[in-house]
Amino acid sequence: MRVVEINDVHKIYHDTEVEVKAINGVTLSFNKGEFAVVVGPSGSGKTTLLNLIGGLDQPSSGEILVAGHRLSELRPSELIDFRMEHVGFVFQSYNLIPVLTAAENVGFIMNLQKWPKEKRIARIDELLGSVGLAERKNSRPSQLSGGQQQRVAVARALATHPEFILADEPTANLDSKAAESLLDIMEKLNCDEEMTFIFSTHDVKVMKRARRVITLEDGKVVSDEIRN
Repeated sequence: MRVVEINDVHKIYHDTEVEVKAINGVTLSFNKGEFAVVVGPSGSGKTTLLNLIGGLDQPSSGEILVAGHRLSELRPSELIDFRMEHVGFVFQSYNLIPVLTAAENVGFIMNLQKWPKEKRIARIDELLGSVGLAERKNSRPSQLSGGQQQRVAVARALATHPEFILADEPTANLDSKAAESLLDIMEKLNCDEEMTFIFSTHDVKVMKRARRVITLEDGKVVSDEIRN
């Protein structure tokens, strides 16, 4: 089942008088359960592509369909609801809320969606347990290591059962041991819950784990390799 369809998408930025083609005619699709990475040199369009798929940015032309939604047809308020319901984000900088505990960060979007309290607590406990942080649920981000903060971010991304996870350089700020631990968790979630992961990365460790590697150069797909 396809969860993402990208049809001849272009994204052009204008820097004073210079036109920058960040994404230049990309056509791709992603199926449920994929563990895919988008790679390429800095400036190749990796982060831009993930932002377009997640509805954080709009293409200059072309169409993106996610979970049956044509993103160009959604109003700004509808895009906010779409992201909360269908997409989980894991950012390089964690983006946790400093004044909230790990449990409160994981439950943040569920709160916005007005999940019943008992259901919300059960889901938080389930997720923190799955990422090995059940005993740290009352810790704030400043009391957690970088690897632990990123695991909280993964749990938060999974909280509302999204269609897929977009992970933008999720291991960039982690040491090797923490990065491998995080990837172990993501692979397990991918297998156990058939959760779809789409990464952008420079990290060889992530590339080795991927079952699909898409290479971008100058905003274009130059290779799309499926691995067994």
